[in-house]
Amino acid sequence: MQPRNMSMSGVVDLSAVKAAGEAKQKAEEARARSAEQGGAAAPASLVIDVDEAGFEAEVLQRSAEVPVVIDFWAEWCEPCKQLSPVLERLTREYAGRVLLAKINADNNQMLMQQFGVQGIPAVFAVVAGQALPLFQGAAPEAQIRQTLDQLIQVSEERFGITGLQGVAEEGEGEEQPPQAPEEPEDPALVAAQQALDTGDLNGAVQAYQNVLSSDPANVEARVGLAMAELLNRVQGLDAQQVRKDAADRPADAEAQLKAADLDMAGGHVEDAFGRLVETVKRTSGDDRETARVRLLELFDVIGPDDPRVVTARSALARVLF
Repeated sequence: MQPRNMSMSGVVDLSAVKAAGEAKQKAEEARARSAEQGGAAAPASLVIDVDEAGFEAEVLQRSAEVPVVIDFWAEWCEPCKQLSPVLERLTREYAGRVLLAKINADNNQMLMQQFGVQGIPAVFAVVAGQALPLFQGAAPEAQIRQTLDQLIQVSEERFGITGLQGVAEEGEGEEQPPQAPEEPEDPALVAAQQALDTGDLNGAVQAYQNVLSSDPANVEARVGLAMAELLNRVQGLDAQQVRKDAADRPADAEAQLKAADLDMAGGHVEDAFGRLVETVKRTSGDDRETARVRLLELFDVIGPDDPRVVTARSALARVLF
């Protein structure tokens, strides 16, 4: 779930630059007209929900002024629930240098196909009407921040896009009604999440284990532990070699486990589950038990209510019994 290094090679062409310049000029003219009329543009939200009907106006057109980050997500997706709040918080922190467009994958299948999304969460950017893949799957905050910094730099250097100026979140500066006090967060869970966000995977694993030792039924800790362990396992793996080993040795449980972890880390949930179910079917003894346990661990990454987990549990039961 590490962000890929963002490459802009092959993205820029003269027509794109021309289109970006024209769109930017139109936006500047609109702002000038507003100023002449004695008004100012209404502050725009930095985090917006987008669907297929509004994609052109809210993403393509606005990408001439500000890099638009797209977050493909779904209600049932546990990694999405970890990634989306980080993206939203960083977007507000960047104060107009990026815009975050959240797209519900279940309700916008056409956009999923157009972007070639194979699994979620998936994060793209649109700059001057050009779509760029950023990363797939949840990722540590430090690496997300690095990716956003690179996106902002490339947008300015290659397209002259510097972002929105003076943008405030809706309601900012207005008197807010008193809110009910929030329940205090568990400090142990906060520490574990912070370790996960900063890439301290060993620290996150230990912190989540500490929570579970005193509260074995803590769902948040179980999901966090499964995620931290998965990220820890895929660190340093040579993806090309892992794929080759898995293809060459279909009966090798260890090779299949590594490939399944990469599948899961890349958001290819069904592939990961199917690979491990097949490994359980092909193997016996300790190898079979290891594959079964790993499959259960991956179930924890996205949660028991995910329909893909329900399907995979049924498939596992069929090969076991």
